[in-house]
Amino acid sequence: MSGEFKYIPPSPPVLFTVGVVAGFGALVGFLTAQGNVGLMIPYLVVGAIIFGIVAFTVRKFVTSRFRAGAITAALFLIAGTIVFSLPFGVLMFPVGWFFGRMVLWLHTGDYRLNLPPYATGGEVLWFYTFRTICGAIFIFLITPIIILIPLSFNKQPYFSFTSEMLALDPEGYSLRWYWDILKNGMAAPDAIKGWWADMWANAQWVRSIKNSFIIGIFATMLSTSLGTLAAIGLSRSEMPWRRPIMALLISPMIVPLVITASGLFYFFSDVGLAKTYLGLILAHAALGTPFVIITVTATLVGFDQSLTRASASMGADPLRTFFKVQMPLILPGVISGGLFAFITSFDEVVVVLQLADVKQRTIPRQMFSGIREQISPTILAVATILVFVSIGLLTMVEYLRRRSERLRGLSPS
Repeated sequence: MSGEFKYIPPSPPVLFTVGVVAGFGALVGFLTAQGNVGLMIPYLVVGAIIFGIVAFTVRKFVTSRFRAGAITAALFLIAGTIVFSLPFGVLMFPVGWFFGRMVLWLHTGDYRLNLPPYATGGEVLWFYTFRTICGAIFIFLITPIIILIPLSFNKQPYFSFTSEMLALDPEGYSLRWYWDILKNGMAAPDAIKGWWADMWANAQWVRSIKNSFIIGIFATMLSTSLGTLAAIGLSRSEMPWRRPIMALLISPMIVPLVITASGLFYFFSDVGLAKTYLGLILAHAALGTPFVIITVTATLVGFDQSLTRASASMGADPLRTFFKVQMPLILPGVISGGLFAFITSFDEVVVVLQLADVKQRTIPRQMFSGIREQISPTILAVATILVFVSIGLLTMVEYLRRRSERLRGLSPS
């Protein structure tokens, strides 16, 4: 006998496959009612029946998961468009794709491959129930962010979907609010000569973007330097009073921002730093330093201190040891901490409200003013840009975290 043993799970009864898919269909029907109490129960029943019939038919006549997903996706697209509207049909297309593949996934018993063969039915149920709950929480948290993206392309000055947008009419979409980021506040927004200088000097959102990057970059440099040095000192076993000092340094994360901002305002007012760029940079650095300390301290947990002793025994001074031995190994953690500090500065609004003048308005401060003083969908366009910037930064943080683990031997390369 040759080859490896492969576990083939048993195929469950037809009632199990149809029942599970019908249950999800009932949930889809319930959500389709859109809060209409009179339609919730009828839509729930109809959704369960339709999904149950589709599940039974796919299980009976289709053997390929890809084909099953394609057939059900096309069916749901056509049915949703005919019964409701084209946007609803487009929304049901991925739903059909998912549930078509789900039918054969359940029918073949592949849902048990993620669990040991001896797992009981209750253990299988809890395994997927827990993941379903986590997925529902994720959808609940991410949906408000996702809705912002299409709303930012609304042609009309509304914070809601217009009939043209719901009908997927190109006339209902526009880039006017993204252009408004560049033109809002300009002395002559329609002029051709001197347009760039006018925008750079007078556009309110452009000024806020410049302020956010200037303050964020310098605050990040300061907090990264101070936080890295503090983390290295606190990681040494001979450091006295390590726990009280650590608690003091990370206190800006724990103390409410209103209290921190008020204290900084009164202190900076006495020393002449209120309403200045330097004051904002120092305040943001104080808020970002705890993130650097925690991140670098976590990186230093797996650092082999014998490397620094070996470097010293070979004649290297402490400064050379730090830059040639220690820094290359903890660099991913340092950069991750710096990114967290930058995100903290880029997103801060409470401190800016108390310490900043009109000239030092950052993006969050400008958005806060836009909500209170003039409601404009330009805020949605800026928020959409910030979402993608945050996704890029967090992706970089995750990449650096994995690289740090590989360098320290905590994960395979």
